[in-house]
Amino acid sequence: MKSDIESIAKFTPAHSTFVGVDSDGCVFDTMTAKQCGYFHPLIIEHWSLQGIEKQVRAAAEFINLKSRWRGRNRFPALLMTFEMLPGMKGVPESGVRIPETKDLKSYCESGLPLGNCTLEAEVKRTGSRELAQVLKWSLDVNRKISEEMPPASPFPGAVETLRMMSGQSDLAVVSQTPLQTLIREWEHFGIIGIPSIIAAQEAGSKSEHIRLAAKGKYPDSHILLVGDAPGDMEAAHSQNILFYPIIPGREEKSWAELRSFYYDEFLRGNFEKYERRLTDAFLDALPSEFHQ
Repeated sequence: MKSDIESIAKFTPAHSTFVGVDSDGCVFDTMTAKQCGYFHPLIIEHWSLQGIEKQVRAAAEFINLKSRWRGRNRFPALLMTFEMLPGMKGVPESGVRIPETKDLKSYCESGLPLGNCTLEAEVKRTGSRELAQVLKWSLDVNRKISEEMPPASPFPGAVETLRMMSGQSDLAVVSQTPLQTLIREWEHFGIIGIPSIIAAQEAGSKSEHIRLAAKGKYPDSHILLVGDAPGDMEAAHSQNILFYPIIPGREEKSWAELRSFYYDEFLRGNFEKYERRLTDAFLDALPSEFHQ
């Protein structure tokens, strides 16, 4: 199982097709538990936002779970949450101080792989108290999830589909979750041996994962990314490869249809004619505007 940037880049195909799959919210039913149970409460705690807890939770849940920004890296999602708060009902008159975001915005736009390692390096380089607070929050999220969160089961049909695909395609986990968390979750359910690659937050963006592991090693039409967030779709399209959506709220149906029909169409080279209809249904399930 390959997980570091060098070994991912040196991956040698064993099959003629490649399938990348996201993990949180796609294979595992973890998104809501992680976000609502750990990410959002710790935002409130670390920045003393108890006076606007309702608004923080509403903004963070919309961005991370219910909108077209679902599944974004934690740092741009945090930035969006803070930027959204001043326009929400009850926030201006609450008197609660909204966190500064200048340094976080610069970090998110830096082009660096967004993860705790690069953030820690930026804290040391810049001495930014703002980024130091973000790093403290992020590390606390990881620690509490590791220590407290019970393993969330895979969605019905996901593992069966992964096993089937791994017999005919090179399979990779393509995720923005930290590597240690991914390994723990996949090992817990005895499926760590299914993928040949586990590409995590530390190895860069999902687009970079696909570029390193698959581009130039297979025809673009032989590379499929399976995901539950628009960012997954964008990563696929940025590399000119195919995308199959696991639609939030319809995960079991999405996996069943991939297993029974769409994966075979991918192997036959026919998947592209279905992709637009699938992605339209996917985006219809995830709005871009927040209504209070």
